[in-house]
Amino acid sequence: MTPNRPTAESGRGPLGKSGIAALVARDIPYGAYVNLGIGQPTLVADHLRADSGVVLHTENGMLNMGPAAQGEEIDLDLTNAGKVPVTEPPGAAYFHHADSFAMMRGGHLDICVLGAFQVSSAGDLANWHTGEPDAIPAVGGAMDLAIGARQVFVMMTLFTKNGVPKLVPRCTYPLTGLNCVDRVYTDLAVFDITPAGVTVRETFGVTVDDLAGRLDLPLLPTPA
Repeated sequence: MTPNRPTAESGRGPLGKSGIAALVARDIPYGAYVNLGIGQPTLVADHLRADSGVVLHTENGMLNMGPAAQGEEIDLDLTNAGKVPVTEPPGAAYFHHADSFAMMRGGHLDICVLGAFQVSSAGDLANWHTGEPDAIPAVGGAMDLAIGARQVFVMMTLFTKNGVPKLVPRCTYPLTGLNCVDRVYTDLAVFDITPAGVTVRETFGVTVDDLAGRLDLPLLPTPA
């Protein structure tokens, strides 16, 4: 059984958004080219070390994007794809939206970090529409990233506000991509999606048995 490990936030209970982002930042290898999706994934930029060597790409046409801007740093003409003001480190570059999508689709990104409504045990991703009649679909560049990046990391809570699992045997929402997710970071655990099944890498305030009792899919402990 995987033991609980120290988390990026104080205590050993469920992680908040910032704690999940810190875990993702910790696991991005030196020198990787990474796209951060809209929403929670943008928080990862704030947790990367200055010496990480990670080059951030944003869909709206910037490479080597810095963390969120604060105070006098804020320039409303300098934002990420989610329209959040960001900073411009030395070496930042700008380009046309079409060039940005060529990078995304052409296999030039090592990792993309996306949010999700559901992830299946096979690594299928649903993150653009819940299928509800009044819901506004918002696919953006997620489909391009899901199939174009070499690895796909997902950030999400493990359960909805109503306690419904978001890591599922089969997605019931419209799909973004098939068999594309490699790792899922949640408030309660980190999971690897493997050919053998869903592996639990680490847990926060719960045990693998706790999770197995609430998720409708088999869970494998991380091999020793």
